[in-house]
Amino acid sequence: MNEMTPLAPRSRERKPDWIRVKAPTSVGFAETKAMMRRLNLNTVCEEAACPNIGECWTKKHATVMILGDTCTRACAFCNVKTGMPRAVDALEPQHTADAAAELGLEHIVITSVDRDDLPDGGASQFVKVIEALRRTTPSTTIEILTPDFRNKSQAAVESIVAARPDVYNHNLETVPRLYPTIRPGARYYASLRLLESVKRHDPSIFTKSGVMLGLGEERLEIHQVMDDMRSADIDFLTMGQYLQPTPRHAKVAEFVTPKAFDAYAGIARAKGFLLVASSPLTRSSYHAGDDFAKLRAARERQLARV
Repeated sequence: MNEMTPLAPRSRERKPDWIRVKAPTSVGFAETKAMMRRLNLNTVCEEAACPNIGECWTKKHATVMILGDTCTRACAFCNVKTGMPRAVDALEPQHTADAAAELGLEHIVITSVDRDDLPDGGASQFVKVIEALRRTTPSTTIEILTPDFRNKSQAAVESIVAARPDVYNHNLETVPRLYPTIRPGARYYASLRLLESVKRHDPSIFTKSGVMLGLGEERLEIHQVMDDMRSADIDFLTMGQYLQPTPRHAKVAEFVTPKAFDAYAGIARAKGFLLVASSPLTRSSYHAGDDFAKLRAARERQLARV
């Protein structure tokens, strides 16, 4: 597979049948959208143009994106807008907790834009959201998907881990070779070290990471990423198809078949991940609640064998 030029304006390729989804039209979808606007909350479902938004919002499952809707980086795969963000919303943590309560969420996923402009990269806002959720909906399990907190990761991870989310997710996104074009503001091994440090500080927190396929990666490179993740003791691997959000984003190099995703999943399970989700439409927060239940069950089985 050839490496592509990521930012040249090109037309998007026609999607294969296995990647197409229906446009969202349900009552549940409209109600979820209205609630998010009323609480002044952003969602990665909308900002990242997730293909599963119709299914998830119909079920009243939404992934809140904190720290605003503007990212300080410009990754070639991401649809979130780039620029100078606004001031951090002090009401955002409680509004997030209110949304979880109103939706009746048993499990919530919280992510954010990159905020390189903030002294702590936005880590304190994650802590405040976790604390608000624990106060308002104490039975809701909490999964966070953080940025890499560039040059601030040690203090950021320590503060967030102390707040004890149930799952700590940080996506590697792609193979090291493609970082300069796909994820130029980040460093592959820094992201690995971040996830490793979560486990070092609190082994009871599940760690999770994901990669996109179809960006020009080679099969053996994906196998190496799996090995790197296992060396960092990552519990849960997600793998999904990269979809080009606009003609100015990185071009899809390949639409990976469902059969190939299944093969990758089999290899990942053999390498020792507690859980693997691998399909064209898999995304970090897709079916996250069901997957968390599977994670806990897998750990219990693992401990029973010891």
